[in-house]
Amino acid sequence: MDFILYEVDGAVATITINRPKALNALNSQVLDELDATLDAVDLDTVRCLILTGAGEKSFVAGADIGEMSTLTKAEGEAFGKKGNDVFRKLESFPIPVIAAVNGFALGGGCEISMSCDIRICSDNAVFGQPEVGLGITPGFGGTQRLARLVSPGMAKQLIYTARNIKAEEAYRIGLVNAVYPQEELLPAAQKMAAGIAKQAPIAVRNCKKAINDGLQVNIDEAVVIEEKLFGDCFETEDQKAGMGNFLAPKEEKVKVVPFKNC
Repeated sequence: MDFILYEVDGAVATITINRPKALNALNSQVLDELDATLDAVDLDTVRCLILTGAGEKSFVAGADIGEMSTLTKAEGEAFGKKGNDVFRKLESFPIPVIAAVNGFALGGGCEISMSCDIRICSDNAVFGQPEVGLGITPGFGGTQRLARLVSPGMAKQLIYTARNIKAEEAYRIGLVNAVYPQEELLPAAQKMAAGIAKQAPIAVRNCKKAINDGLQVNIDEAVVIEEKLFGDCFETEDQKAGMGNFLAPKEEKVKVVPFKNC
């Protein structure tokens, strides 16, 4: 991998987009390498992913404008599909993904962060969808995910004006869950990921699927999705261990249940 770093620490893995000279901009090679990295994650051992960018200036500054500038209509659509396919894989990945947004998250950077389950950012983070200023629309899901996350009206305002927003405003409108001093961002993401990794992995995966799938249908269909995923947890070792520990005498309880993911 030229532009992707992948590290595993216990049950938590970190993917770093490593193209700092280009502010971690997304070109076709970065997208292909990210796609291959996701395919290679060992889901038997890794229970939570962190996605971040190399350096202190930028998470992902956007898609590579140099690569996009000469695309034809057909090539532009194909490039959008490539990005959307990878971002959908990230969004529907079986385990939770935390975006640790350090610095610029513009265009494709904002879009890839929105494909993650949880977004936290550094106090120097800047978010935006500046595409209309370049004569194009957001192409990697920005028109769809931003409207779902922060309301259609706010999404339209940000996209139509191409205005960038700082970390505190991103927090105010609900685009990120928390803002940290830059030096505390990755430790905070690691702590959150470790907390998720301690929970019953089948239950966490089923919760992610229930939320994601349920948001795409009406409430009557959504509760059926939840019922099936709720039932799917029973008769697993995780469910037996978790409930068994809850019901155990005080002197036999353990602080952390050793869930086995089966």
